[in-house]
Amino acid sequence: MSMDNPNELKPNTYFIEVSGAGIPEVDGLFVPSVAPPAKSESGTVSSVGYWNGRMAWDRADGKSERSPALSYSNTYRSWRICRLDGHLAYDMTCEDDLPPTDREWHVYKKGVAPAPSLVLHHYDPREPCPEPNVVFVLGGPGAGKGTMCELAELQLNWAHLSSGELIRAQYEAGGDAIKGMEAHLAAGNLAPSDMVVTLLKNAMERITRTTGKTNFLLDGFPRSSENIEAWYAAFGRDAELPKMLYFECPYPELEKRILGRAKYSGRSDDNVESLKLRYDTFKAKSLPMVEHFKALGKCIEVDTSRDRPTVYDLVAKELAEHTDQDCAAKPLTERAEMLLGLRPYPKRDA
Repeated sequence: MSMDNPNELKPNTYFIEVSGAGIPEVDGLFVPSVAPPAKSESGTVSSVGYWNGRMAWDRADGKSERSPALSYSNTYRSWRICRLDGHLAYDMTCEDDLPPTDREWHVYKKGVAPAPSLVLHHYDPREPCPEPNVVFVLGGPGAGKGTMCELAELQLNWAHLSSGELIRAQYEAGGDAIKGMEAHLAAGNLAPSDMVVTLLKNAMERITRTTGKTNFLLDGFPRSSENIEAWYAAFGRDAELPKMLYFECPYPELEKRILGRAKYSGRSDDNVESLKLRYDTFKAKSLPMVEHFKALGKCIEVDTSRDRPTVYDLVAKELAEHTDQDCAAKPLTERAEMLLGLRPYPKRDA
């Protein structure tokens, strides 16, 4: 990225949320800088949204005496956040193109501990989040939903959300709303629909805002007509219902896979008894959903008893319309090769 030719710089469209600073006035939303071109301490001429060749931000409330209020110093090779009076409060020495969000910042001379945390937003958090592009993914337990969704995430830049994993995470986090949930799930029962949709909607918005992704595979949803009603309640009946990928796999193959997975998954429901209950629930509750989507012309069946590379090619083809072709063309990662059975997994220590 050239610092001499501002025309080569892509527009700064990021927003940064700062919170938890020892100086409360530092907290708040920072927006792309609109400071007029000026020469920095290193002699670099800035451009709108940039300072020293890197993106820069002003306070959204306009209260800072320094503009930009969050920027990079070439002289000190560090990102810096200032107080309202313009004095520098926090810094991070690094060469990162964007202000780090995964490390603890340093308290500078005019700062007060603790240093703040930063969240990078791809969209203005003051505005509604862009609508997600969703594909539902259904199939019996062990049908390969998780594997194929992870591959699409690794290779095609889709975001993968498992309704089951979100529910388990909610259980582990505690709270009155999910007391007794573990026994409920182990018995093959479904979680409350409004809770599931709320978890999915919140997760999609968080991912969109922090990563820019808008393509989502919702693994294990919808499992019932109640799920669909909760979806309509959250997104409105005027919104077009997403299409569905249905992973079809014979029960004997599902049982074989679940028992194989039980050796390392640690999941309380990876056993024959729970599998039978979950499969019976799937047939009773979820298969009618599959038939409903077939009737709407929105269901694509995928035979997941076939070899994994063939199944993945079929899935990638169905997602191609909304997939970035540069992502689709990139070589398989080592993890993807393992998931496809093209490379062995590393041996575990005894």
